[in-house]
Amino acid sequence: MRLHWSEHVGELPFLAAATGGRPKKVVMEVVYPRCCGLDVHKKSISACVMIREHGQTEKVERRFGTFTEQLEEMADWLEEQQVSHVVMEATGVYWKPVWNVLEGRFDLMLVNPEQIKALTGKKCDRRDASHLADLLQHGLLQGSFIPSVEIRQLRDLTRNRTRTVQEAARIKSRIQKVLEEANVKLSSVATDVLGVSGRLMLNGLIAGEQDPVKLADLAVGMLRKKRDQLVQAFLRIVRLSLTGILVAIHVSVSRTAARW
Repeated sequence: MRLHWSEHVGELPFLAAATGGRPKKVVMEVVYPRCCGLDVHKKSISACVMIREHGQTEKVERRFGTFTEQLEEMADWLEEQQVSHVVMEATGVYWKPVWNVLEGRFDLMLVNPEQIKALTGKKCDRRDASHLADLLQHGLLQGSFIPSVEIRQLRDLTRNRTRTVQEAARIKSRIQKVLEEANVKLSSVATDVLGVSGRLMLNGLIAGEQDPVKLADLAVGMLRKKRDQLVQAFLRIVRLSLTGILVAIHVSVSRTAARW
């Protein structure tokens, strides 16, 4: 790649700070003659294309929405501008859809906001697309490691499964707690309160059934052998608090079912 050279007079804050705030000509290497900085927000993206040719710098700026069709439009526009490299900050999760659309069409760089802050200090808006493009053009940014699409998808899947299992365990503990408060000793008889038999009996409670014998008869499989124990488990329901307890069970079971 043929490298171009340009002069900047105190344009970068850290250069001005290093020279005591006095303007000074500094020759900087232009690493990427055609690059773009993206300022990514929830509902909009500000794009600034920085073009350095024949000793002149040109800036082309546009604003795009964040819907998929608008992201595709932005990608087409960047190709029209013959952009080779694109940089954006790691702003929450908003950068991920942008990255997914642009990946494979451009050399992408994701930078830590703290790195931009260290370079710009307090004099510049560190989220400014133009400033991001300027830093990228002169090779002053170091991108974060982004794994391949397959690894990202696998990581999201395993993280989601972990969160789901943890949430299910919390809901199960809550159900057991409200049952104990009502003196329903179902967990003392059934190994899994949220097993097939446990769900049938809990749904019976939610439906308003209070007959211990009828509730015990809802059990299936091996738990039917413990029918007498199940009848004893439901005998001492605290009727005064039954309504509130059943509401709590209903909410917990509904949340569990929605996640499963």
